[in-house]
Amino acid sequence: MPRAGLTPDAVVDAAIAVVDAGGPGALTLAAVAGRAGVATPSLYKHVRNLAELRQLVTARILDELADRLGTAAMGRSKDDAVAAMMRAYRGYVVEHPSRYGSLEQSAEGAGSAGAAAERVLGVIYAVLRGYGLDGPDLVHATRCLRSAVHGFAVLEAAGGFGLPEDLEASYERLITLFTSGFSQPRV
Repeated sequence: MPRAGLTPDAVVDAAIAVVDAGGPGALTLAAVAGRAGVATPSLYKHVRNLAELRQLVTARILDELADRLGTAAMGRSKDDAVAAMMRAYRGYVVEHPSRYGSLEQSAEGAGSAGAAAERVLGVIYAVLRGYGLDGPDLVHATRCLRSAVHGFAVLEAAGGFGLPEDLEASYERLITLFTSGFSQPRV
């Protein structure tokens, strides 16, 4: 019988707290059990193993990201929506570098992580469709957006920008470079 107060959501909460405090490498069932105040075997009533827990953590992170992106883009269109979404995406990564670092980047597929990945894609697709993109053009634009934001934000979170120029100005230039590409003919 599961311990009173311990639920799958509470296990994921504890796992995310472990990651936030100690980084992605700190995520172990023993660490999560310690954080939740239970013995490690008690977790098996809520998750099958560490791999499933990682999938649940990935799903939670992607849900948080989808919510943040959707909120940022709501009521906006085209360049304004893309800029707001890119700023929100970067903000999430910089605010939660360990959490984002624990994200399984290939979360597509079955289960809650796959569904959460689809939510993130759905928000990005909805914004980029404002430019009349569909099919392969939509996929390419999404890949470009994700690569640009991911690369910049991960480098920033890791302290990878040591030059004195203002990071905000650099990021705004990245946004402008990305959005200005929509006015160019597609190849």
